Amino acid sequence: MFFTALPVLVIIHFLSLRYTKRRGLKFANFEVIEKIIGRKIVSKNWLLLSTRLIILSSLILGVSGMTVWYNGRGSDFNYGLLIDASTSMAANDYNPSRISAAKEAALIFLDSVGSAKMGVVTFTGTTFVKQRLTENFDDVRETINNINLESVGGTAIGDALVVGSNLFFPDAKEGNNVLILLTDGQSNVGLSVKDAIPFLLDNNVLVYTIGIGTIEGGEFAEDIVSRLDEETLMFIADETGGEYHRVENTNQLRNVFENLAELKIKRISKDLTVSLLLFGVISLLVEWGLMNSKYRSLP
Repeated sequence: MFFTALPVLVIIHFLSLRYTKRRGLKFANFEVIEKIIGRKIVSKNWLLLSTRLIILSSLILGVSGMTVWYNGRGSDFNYGLLIDASTSMAANDYNPSRISAAKEAALIFLDSVGSAKMGVVTFTGTTFVKQRLTENFDDVRETINNINLESVGGTAIGDALVVGSNLFFPDAKEGNNVLILLTDGQSNVGLSVKDAIPFLLDNNVLVYTIGIGTIEGGEFAEDIVSRLDEETLMFIADETGGEYHRVENTNQLRNVFENLAELKIKRISKDLTVSLLLFGVISLLVEWGLMNSKYRSLP
């Protein structure tokens, strides 16, 4: 809304030029002088207009509390594992099944990650909190070993993301919070993935999405074929600053989890409010000083 002041400034600038030119023509024939010297006497002062627009934009962005997000190096991460436990995870394109491969890879991740806090959530059409955030890896290991397929139908990825974000990182101040989402299906019930993204951004959460399944898909429950929705998983990762990985066999899944255990990138925010306000005020003073010195020119 504040940016509506920018076109107003442009209009005022050119109206003041017209007024000044009319006033100046009462005392001198600028048109004749311009023909003689070959250049404009009354300038449109594009540089002055551009400078004022930059100053005003800086002040508006500063007042609005502009914050820039970027990925930087960090340590002491908190991890939330979101593991799909729907019946499609029994598909036969992994040996012996997708859910068994997921549990095995999660245990490898647990052994590789070092010092951290970790929690576990499984989901189908409903989200199940299996382990709250803890430093006790023995509890986490037992939780992972005890994960089983759930009978509730559907795949509620959006709900799982919000539950994981709010459960594991309710008072997040730093961007050292990571959700690892492992699923083989499509989000088809519950909160939409798009609506879940703001909750993740508010808690400074990166989401690394892992699509488990082959291109051909895998069969389960009387010849039903399960295939990935890669577009959704890519969207989640891109929006939160994480990465998407597709894994087609058990070895690839292990490698992805081992690489995530070495993760040193976190989500960092930079509040530009003070910087922009200082820049705007200082620039305004400099511009005012120049306009009242020997550099002053006709508008």
